[in-house]
Amino acid sequence: MGPTKPEKKEKKEKKRSDEAGVGKVKKDKKDKKDKKDKLKSAVTAAIEDQEQATDAPITVTIQEKTTTTTTTVAPVVGALVPFAKPLADEKATKKVMKSVRKAAKNKTLKRGVKEVVKSLRKSPAAGPGNTSFPGVVVLAGDISPMDVISHIPVLCEDVNVPYIFVASRAELGAAGSTKRPTSVVMVTEKRVGGAKKGEKIEEEEGEADFADVYKDLVKLVEKESKAQLKLLV
Repeated sequence: MGPTKPEKKEKKEKKRSDEAGVGKVKKDKKDKKDKKDKLKSAVTAAIEDQEQATDAPITVTIQEKTTTTTTTVAPVVGALVPFAKPLADEKATKKVMKSVRKAAKNKTLKRGVKEVVKSLRKSPAAGPGNTSFPGVVVLAGDISPMDVISHIPVLCEDVNVPYIFVASRAELGAAGSTKRPTSVVMVTEKRVGGAKKGEKIEEEEGEADFADVYKDLVKLVEKESKAQLKLLV
């Protein structure tokens, strides 16, 4: 018995669909669906792993805050002359520079080799007990050539004038209220030059205040000189 009409019709439609590629399209759709399901499963698994990871204990490294310290950088100076003795240390240098600044303000300061040498030569020569010296000499140790100031310590010793070296000529010039580096200054006890009109009262008040500053400077320089002598002995 041969196939019935409905069966023949179904076979023809199936053949047509295969020839037209309908069956393949259905298969491709199914493959896409399977891939989509696999991708969805992979994403879900990844999310679950991440959620489990968040439940795990977390190790946190805490870096302690470091304390920042500010350091004072010393001024750059050149090589010191070999005869720069006594040489003020950092603490003594601050005191010397403070005295020089006050002397410049009070107009009891002589600047430069020419002025200092002139005052030294006018000073009466005397022995160790001489206290009538014209002032205290402050020299810069980073002078080149050294011959510029090499004769000044000898002159100071001849008339028993206290002197001391500091490391920087630039710092000495700044303390002496001048923009140029200074090789030597002399801090005098009395005001340099006469007072201008209307400055009489200010001069008297300034000298009264500066007297203690000058005495302290003399003591400091003499102390440093004695300490240097002990080291030589």
